[in-house]
Amino acid sequence: MAAPYACDPGDSRGRQYPEALSTFRSAFQRDRDRIIHSSAFRRLKHKTQVFVEHEGDYYRTRLTHTIEVAQVARTLAGALGLNEELAEAVALAHDLGHPPFGHTGEDALEALMAPYGGFDHNAQALRIVTRLERHYADFDGLNLTWETLEGIAKHNGPVHPPYSYAMAEVNDAYDLELGTHASAEAQVAAIADDVAYNHHDLHDGLRAGLFTEADLMELPVTGPAFAEVDALHPGLDPMRRRHEALRRIFGVMVEDVIAVARNRLEGLRPSCAQDIREMDGPIIRFSKPLFQNLKAIKGFLFTRMYRAPSVVVERQRVTGVVNDLFPLFLRDPSLLPEEWQRDVAQATDETALARVVLDYVAGMTDRFALQEHARLIG
Repeated sequence: MAAPYACDPGDSRGRQYPEALSTFRSAFQRDRDRIIHSSAFRRLKHKTQVFVEHEGDYYRTRLTHTIEVAQVARTLAGALGLNEELAEAVALAHDLGHPPFGHTGEDALEALMAPYGGFDHNAQALRIVTRLERHYADFDGLNLTWETLEGIAKHNGPVHPPYSYAMAEVNDAYDLELGTHASAEAQVAAIADDVAYNHHDLHDGLRAGLFTEADLMELPVTGPAFAEVDALHPGLDPMRRRHEALRRIFGVMVEDVIAVARNRLEGLRPSCAQDIREMDGPIIRFSKPLFQNLKAIKGFLFTRMYRAPSVVVERQRVTGVVNDLFPLFLRDPSLLPEEWQRDVAQATDETALARVVLDYVAGMTDRFALQEHARLIG
């Protein structure tokens, strides 16, 4: 049974372009399905998390990460009586706006777009689902519900001015109440993102040989997890030992979030979804002790993985790719594909043209960006 503070698809604030109701699917189910069938979602298959997409078949891509986030979001939403379809839709859309090469590509585009209204991947995701997906006869974008758009915009918390141009543009059309918190479902999607990447970055870092299980024995949460496995299964095969420990770490995070949320919901007693939005802090979060422990793990990962020498070298290389491509297209937009020339023709000044170039470059996959760089620049 749904909790009173869950978002009800029957009470949705609706879509920008009214549509007939589906016979079999709720409004949030339709949002989820449209996101899965979008071109931007398919491109996540060849966009990186930490490692560039071609470096190994076992490392996470944006797509596998997104699927893991959606799974955790559904688990959390179900345990808390929230709407699982809305939580899943926001989770599936949360990384649509990421450019090629992960946070490295995002950093490069932020710098390049600074004179033209900025770049933010959440705002870019909104631009994709409201403008850049062009498949339907009656509208640009996916025509998602207000609740899903709100979740994409502010699942990480309220958004305060100054807004990037893309965020301002979407908010002008939909009034997403950016100064408030998002629904509990969107907050679930946000913390599911934390759970997923804390887990899989440990896994990918181990597989890449950037650190060892012995290193993790020295950290909170990870050390006790490996110790528990060793006590229960002495002499276990190393790969099974790794998996058993990592799944315990996963479980610790999920169970902590559920326990904290249940306790806060019981104490605050929100009577509707809007009560969640108007609270002075997020309702879905880690306990303070676990948050501090995860902070220590993130600090370890920052040093040993995100800034590992081999990763830094690759970051420099792919930053160069983005820094070459963006100004090249800005100087000569005729190099953009034919289907982008309509947008080029409608650009009234350099800022508008830069935004068209951004939409194109941000939509590239890792492999396509590398191929285009080799073709155009060598």
